[in-house]
Amino acid sequence: MSRPMTAIAGLGLTELGKVYGQSASELAARAVALAADDAGLRLGDIDGLLVSSGATRGVTPQTQSTLGLRDLRVLAQIEAYGSTAIGMVQYASLVIEAGMADVVACVWADTPLQRERPSAYASPRPHSGFESIPAATGVIGANPRYALAARRHMETYGTTTDDFAAVAVGQRSWAAHNPRAQFRKPITVADHQASRMIADPFRLLDCCLVSNGGIAVIVTSADRAADLRQPPVHVLGWGQAHPGYPMSRGSAFGLESGAKQSGAAALAMAGLDVGDVDVCEIYDCYTYTVIITLEDYGFCKKGEGGAFASSGALAPGGELPTNTGGGQLSSYYAWGMTPLSEAVIQARGHGGERQADRHDVVLVSGNGGILDYHATLILSPERQR
Repeated sequence: MSRPMTAIAGLGLTELGKVYGQSASELAARAVALAADDAGLRLGDIDGLLVSSGATRGVTPQTQSTLGLRDLRVLAQIEAYGSTAIGMVQYASLVIEAGMADVVACVWADTPLQRERPSAYASPRPHSGFESIPAATGVIGANPRYALAARRHMETYGTTTDDFAAVAVGQRSWAAHNPRAQFRKPITVADHQASRMIADPFRLLDCCLVSNGGIAVIVTSADRAADLRQPPVHVLGWGQAHPGYPMSRGSAFGLESGAKQSGAAALAMAGLDVGDVDVCEIYDCYTYTVIITLEDYGFCKKGEGGAFASSGALAPGGELPTNTGGGQLSSYYAWGMTPLSEAVIQARGHGGERQADRHDVVLVSGNGGILDYHATLILSPERQR
């Protein structure tokens, strides 16, 4: 397999959180402009644009016009839910390696929050026929479905709510040092256990935030990135795996995620193994998701992810710094752009008080659906030999 020779050269983040008064399209355009400026490029240097949106579907290929971009050589809208951001970096790298474009902007933006109205995630689309049966019984949205997955993991391996709490507490400790984080006040295991029940076994502090905002990255060749404004973050490897679990007897739903296959593929492309990874940025729509993902990557044995989290390994001072910006549980929710943006910050060495001491190899995960879609990226400040 040929090795990628691309790098992330620019990172643009708008305000994230309770940000009102801007459309998703406007936020996307702002994020791309910020990323280009971060890289030291003009908007006119961009000749490829990959776009994605969240629940509101407000970002489309028309973002090109919003930005005033002309004569793009590549333009596409990409959707694989929480795995999309990593997929976009992969596709951008392939485009660059094929000579189809030289500078590709990858952008995600969404505005699920509206003043005095339920978020877009709390307003599911109507169903009919057999699809209406789960909704009629109260199974609406991602919370109860992920709760089923978590409960199966608990019943099979003995994972506990204290293990979930360890993930939440550790990530809040990281968020305390992230000025962009929505929640920075430290929490305890007792705080977690006292938070209200959302969908058993998930409590409020097991569930990710809902945020408005936009994030973009600029991908270009490693050679070009070396001459730009920021330290290049080299793309060493990637992988995707989309299990598509059948909801029937014999399915691995809740017990295994696409991280197993996508992680192995990404590490093999990079010529590395899990022991080489310094920092993990894991898609954390729920505390449980962090646990199963780390198991499937091989950082601990299957069924031991809860104990691994409870050991303090993921928190500041632990052996495997994980979700160093606070993740989607405490920082901001931008689908797969949340772990990707923090990975870029860590690989550059720009984490400030939360900077991991060792950051030569950063693993990033993206997860979508109810563990249905997965993608993995390996990043490094060092160019692959």
